[in-house]
Amino acid sequence: MRGKQPYRVKTISEFHKLKGLPPPEHPLISVIDYGTIKCHAHVDASHFVFDFYNISVKRGMNAKYIYGQQHYDFDDGVMFFISPNQVFGIEADPEILSKRTGWMLLLHPDFLWHTVLAKTFKQYEFFDYSVNEALFLSEKEETIVKAIIQNIQQEHLSNIDKFSQKIIISQIETLLNYSERFYNRQFITRKIANHGILNRLETILDDYFDSGDLSGKGLPSVNYIAETLAISPNYLSNMLKVLTGQSTQQHIHDKLIEKAKEKLSTTNLSISEIAYGLGFEHSPSFSKLFKSKTNVSPLEFRQSFN
Repeated sequence: MRGKQPYRVKTISEFHKLKGLPPPEHPLISVIDYGTIKCHAHVDASHFVFDFYNISVKRGMNAKYIYGQQHYDFDDGVMFFISPNQVFGIEADPEILSKRTGWMLLLHPDFLWHTVLAKTFKQYEFFDYSVNEALFLSEKEETIVKAIIQNIQQEHLSNIDKFSQKIIISQIETLLNYSERFYNRQFITRKIANHGILNRLETILDDYFDSGDLSGKGLPSVNYIAETLAISPNYLSNMLKVLTGQSTQQHIHDKLIEKAKEKLSTTNLSISEIAYGLGFEHSPSFSKLFKSKTNVSPLEFRQSFN
C-alpha cells in the first residue's frame, strides 16, 4: 500500500456509493450505522482522504488503522475524529470488518457556513490528533454521545425546515463539547501511560540539552519533542496542560532555565557564552526569557551566589 496515492472521497454522496449505501438524505450531513456498510477488500485496503469531517465510534473492529507509515491496533471500541485532507486507511479481512458495530457522523464543511460553528470548529484540537490518541469512552460516556447522534439523525431525516440546521448545529456543538470533556477525563485517568510520557519528556529534554550542540541545533521545537514521543503536538500540549498546567513550550523553557541556572552558578562562562551554548543567537533574547521566568536577570542570579 505504501507509495500509492490515497483515494480521495470528495462528497458524502460519493462515500455512500463507495460503501454500498443508499444516497444520503442530505448532501452535507449523514449518520451511518456501521452494520449497514458493505465492505470490499479492494476498497478497505486503500488509503483515503475525505473532503469532509468524520466523527466515529467503532466497536468490534479488530483491525489496523493507518496514519502515514504507522499502524495502530484497535480491538476495543473507540471514538475518533478525522478532518478534511487527513490521510487515513484500514487493513483488515472484510469478514472481520463486517462484524463491526458503531456509527459515523459525516459532516461537510459547507454545512457549517453562516453558523456559530463556522468560526469555532477549529478550536476543537482533537481533530488534529492521531489515531493512537483516540478517545476511549466509558459506557456512560458512550450512552451520552449515542443519544446526541440519535438526535442529529432524527432531525436530519425528518422534514427539513428553517429550524433544522440550527438544531443540528446545536447538537454537533454539544457533541464536540462533551468530547472535549471526555478527553480531559482521559488525560487524568490514564495515569500510567501519561506519566510514562512525562518521564520520557524529561529524559528527551535532558538528553537534548546535555548534547553540547545547542549552538548548532538551537532550542528543541514542540514538533521535535512530539515526534520523538510518537504523538501529535496538539495531543502532547493538551495532555501536559491538564496534568501540569503548562504547555510543551513552557516545559522546554523550564528545562532551559534549569540548565541556565546550573551554568550560571557552577561555571565562569559569560552570559553571552551561556546564551550561545543554550541555542540563542542573541544574548538579550536569553536574558529576557530568563528574567520573565525567574524575575531576575542572569547576572543578578549569578551575583546572588557571591
